[in-house]
Amino acid sequence: MTQIANELSFSLQPNENPKSVAERDAILANPGFGDYFTDHTAVVDFKVDADGNGGWSNARVEPYGPIAMDPAAAVLHYGQEIFEGMKAYRHADGSIWTFRAEANAARLNSSARRLALPELPESTFLESLRQLVSIDRNWVPSQDGEALYLRPFMIATEAFLGVRPAREVSYRVIASPAGNYFGGELKPVSIWLTTTYARAGAGGTGEAKCGGNYAASLAAQMEAEAQGCKQVLFLDPFNDNAVEELGGMNIFFVFKDGTLVTPELNGHILHGITRSSVMQLAADRGLKVEERKITIDEWRDGVAAGDITEVFACGTAAVITPIGELKTADGVIASPAHGIGPVTAAIREQLLGIQTGTVEDLHGWLTRLA
Repeated sequence: MTQIANELSFSLQPNENPKSVAERDAILANPGFGDYFTDHTAVVDFKVDADGNGGWSNARVEPYGPIAMDPAAAVLHYGQEIFEGMKAYRHADGSIWTFRAEANAARLNSSARRLALPELPESTFLESLRQLVSIDRNWVPSQDGEALYLRPFMIATEAFLGVRPAREVSYRVIASPAGNYFGGELKPVSIWLTTTYARAGAGGTGEAKCGGNYAASLAAQMEAEAQGCKQVLFLDPFNDNAVEELGGMNIFFVFKDGTLVTPELNGHILHGITRSSVMQLAADRGLKVEERKITIDEWRDGVAAGDITEVFACGTAAVITPIGELKTADGVIASPAHGIGPVTAAIREQLLGIQTGTVEDLHGWLTRLA
């Protein structure tokens, strides 16, 4: 298939029945996470023609609502789907910005290649965000720790039951006002170590941000919740039980000499954009940053010996969250830090400051949307 690149202009169909100001204000007073959605959605269609040429067309912003789909659509049968997660932040002057959008565009296309979906031009990706946020800008919350969560995604819509890449695809963006991912004030979370399930494997889709990876993690997540934990930790059982990542976040360890360690990317760990941002900010602060294998035994022994002083998780939704304890079938590895540790707190404050416009963006990470 040859993919044709072309510049697209978005048409606008305003929602004739948007939420009232009172309804919207009530939602923004307590948005939760992923519970409510704005009045519009951005959409772009892809289709392969009879000559085998594929192209994007019909870019538009339309009212948010159900998607009409044939029961034989490929996404429903073969899971040909990818997505991204990012946030839009309201700055003090009322302008609205997003963080490292180009990196999200690149990761979406990396996922597309792995799932045999068409790549979306970066310019179209960025414009879809601008168009949606511009019309729904009143949905962007302004309280501390809040943002408008953006969910770009791509699904195979062709009605066909043969096993091959779909020739009709829909790219969409929806938006949801978001508070703290774990609810309430920031505090350390408990996580559960699963030895029953693996998140991904060599040659699989672990590096892609696709729904199947998250569906496969849900049984382990239920296991964690039964243990009173907020998240689940996955290991690589074929590599000395090396720590990989949480169900929806990457993980970092702070050592007493100031070194920051995170599991090395191995082909089945997601390339977290918050992860890479944390590494850059830590290096900016003069901290040594290592991407390497770290095993569950090193974690346990490092905490016991006082070598590991802080542990935290990071991701778009939760930003940076301290880990209070790791529960395992053999006992508990307690956090060496009480509350949020100083390194975790400093990096979190700087990262949020850049995103919300109170700290200078020295790396050009911000993109204005409205």
